[in-house]
Amino acid sequence: MADMNEPDVPRMKPDLPQFAGVTPTDALATAIGAEGPATTRKRIVLAWGLWDWGSAAFNAVVTTFVFTVYLTGSSFGPEGTVEAQLGWALAAAGLLIALLAPVTGQRSDTSGRRKFWLAVNTYVVVALTAAMFFVQPDPSFLWLGLLLVAAGNVFFEFAGVNYNAMLSQVSTPRSIGRVSGFGWGMGYIGGIVLLLIVYFGFIQGLFGVPDEDGLPVRVAMIVSAIWFGLFALPVLFAVPEYRGTGAKREKVGFFASYARLGRDIARLWREARHTVWFLLASAVFRDGLAGVFTFGGVLAASVFGFSPGEVIIFAIAANVVAGVSTIAVGALDDRLGAKPVIVAALIGLIVSGLLVFFLHDGGQIVFWTAGLALCLFVGPAQSASRTFLARIIPPGREGEVFGLYATTGRAVSFLAPTMFAIFVTIGGAAYFGILGIVLVLAVGLALLIPVKAVQERLRS
Repeated sequence: MADMNEPDVPRMKPDLPQFAGVTPTDALATAIGAEGPATTRKRIVLAWGLWDWGSAAFNAVVTTFVFTVYLTGSSFGPEGTVEAQLGWALAAAGLLIALLAPVTGQRSDTSGRRKFWLAVNTYVVVALTAAMFFVQPDPSFLWLGLLLVAAGNVFFEFAGVNYNAMLSQVSTPRSIGRVSGFGWGMGYIGGIVLLLIVYFGFIQGLFGVPDEDGLPVRVAMIVSAIWFGLFALPVLFAVPEYRGTGAKREKVGFFASYARLGRDIARLWREARHTVWFLLASAVFRDGLAGVFTFGGVLAASVFGFSPGEVIIFAIAANVVAGVSTIAVGALDDRLGAKPVIVAALIGLIVSGLLVFFLHDGGQIVFWTAGLALCLFVGPAQSASRTFLARIIPPGREGEVFGLYATTGRAVSFLAPTMFAIFVTIGGAAYFGILGIVLVLAVGLALLIPVKAVQERLRS
């Protein structure tokens, strides 16, 4: 496990923006007191990180490299049609998340049941993943598969809101970058182990599952559900239930929560406008990052001729690269601030994506090299984005603001799928979709650059 001991670095200045009636001093004091530990406890961090490890069952196996590749195969319909239907299903899921995530996050704060809702949403995802076993390779089962993937995305995002909100409970302001990077890295490493099990156990037939009716993939969904269910348990036992400032706010009804959310956003705009701009910028570039994962396996198979087994082998290598880079860059996040990490990662992603596009005729070696380069930058961008926001959230509003973080991301979740589809339509070939994803990343970078580097101003 990465060393989480406190580094010998200057203390941060309490230069946080005021938000929702909370002073900067209150925010910093709460961050190192009631909202989180005075020092980083490795046992707690490990338990928290194991949720990320288990979540690879949904991120890597379901949405990226196995089930969606299975669902967009020829057994379910003609090429191009099933990919588009997958995009529309995910767009519908994104709309639900955009409408509900900030309110569900807010209500988990005020109810003092953040961990409870993490558990509920996690195990709904576990059940939906297990239900994917019933999706047989036939066009009549396509909509069942799409429904399960879309619903899984909704509840996974709700779980992620509460999980991200726990970041301030398990870290300190001086270790938050490394703790966040450790969590993301655990997710990638967990993906490696689970993908190895899926590849050798089911694709290569080590476990003796018959290679008919899609059984290798379908049984892998059962194993993935068990995997997530088991590794989600430690955080539920080790991390105390949230009892901070947010739990002391007056509880209101569901629809009244939207009115409260509107007032809080208006106050945020008045008092911490660059936080709002960051939410908008991150929404765009995070959708580009999601596009890299959502369409990565599909492109590997349809453009570069990867077999299902080769897609999984690439996925394992990709997770190794992403996991190592994310854990390593966490220390730079703490020392340099999150914004430089995000900017550098986005530039690296844009360059790597363009290489995939312009060199696609070079065959699989191009996807292996440039595709792995993409993975080198995805994790650090995701982790640093989370820590940028976590450092400036006022105490007691973690669930609400991370819900808003999810909402802004999902509010534009149509961007990457839409741009992917538009460029494929214009270019007449699937590899043109890469340009659509690159464009989304470039727009996100352009929106991020004017945002003040609040993280740098936190340091003395």
